[in-house]
Amino acid sequence: MNGIRLFLDYASFLAQHFQGKVQKLSVDGGFGCPNRDGTIGLGGCAYCNNLSFTPSYCHASDSIRSQLELGKAFFSRKYPEMNYLAYFQSHTNTYAPLGDLLAKYEEALSVDGVIGLVIGTRPDCVSDELLDELSRWSASKVILMEYGIESTDDACLQALNRGHTFAQARSAIERTAARGLFTAGHVILGLPGDTEKSIMEESVTLSTLPLDILKLHQLQIVKGTLLAAAYEKNSANFAMLFETPEAYADVVCRFLQRLRPNIVLERFTSQCPQSLLLAPRWGMKNYEFVELLKKRMQELQVFQGQLYDSPEAKEELL
Repeated sequence: MNGIRLFLDYASFLAQHFQGKVQKLSVDGGFGCPNRDGTIGLGGCAYCNNLSFTPSYCHASDSIRSQLELGKAFFSRKYPEMNYLAYFQSHTNTYAPLGDLLAKYEEALSVDGVIGLVIGTRPDCVSDELLDELSRWSASKVILMEYGIESTDDACLQALNRGHTFAQARSAIERTAARGLFTAGHVILGLPGDTEKSIMEESVTLSTLPLDILKLHQLQIVKGTLLAAAYEKNSANFAMLFETPEAYADVVCRFLQRLRPNIVLERFTSQCPQSLLLAPRWGMKNYEFVELLKKRMQELQVFQGQLYDSPEAKEELL
């Protein structure tokens, strides 16, 4: 497969849009979540424990500026010329009055070296007024909206206690892309109810969305979540839990074959601290999985978009 690109990677996206090195810095804006405070639901999403992905320097009690300066200090030792994207990651980062949101975003952008924002949020929690304002900002700053899609199947979303539908995810993504903002989505593979067929169908469906970037990761059972309690009660209900990275890689290969070829793949796996992780316990770093995936794609002679818009892929939606 010499000369054939296996998949469109995030490094290529950064090189296309930025000069020099760019690093995301997570920041906790102190936002809540409508799926925890009763506005939409209670208890939060079944898989969610914010401690599993929040860096140690992120504390909502600290100012946004302080958090970003700490993050910068870590990376600037090795890359003094680095530019940064402030990544509002924890909780729902569009869940506040418009004025409060803009003030926090502006504080992040006022930090030297911060050239843009990545705003992680729910698809049912973003207003046209906010998108309009961010669209104006995008004339001079990088603005990327990242939506938790998680699944394209409404029954699965309901089982996860997500509190939104896939139609709402489609609407948010389409409204965001229409305003010229970079648009990203996040999905989890191997959820309860998933099958290999449904995962392939999901790839076809996601390809119809105006996404610039897609983030995948394997289902992880994290302590302190509703999903962990269900797993400990009856693990047999988690038939698609990928016990080995090799099994997951094979499914991702097939997923990528059906995916629109110009969607950027930012990541394929998530790493939860071992102290919080129940299953699967791979003991593998993200970059190690990427190398495993590339090797497997080469062995199978597959690449992103190989079956995109093909009769085979379309039949999976019937």
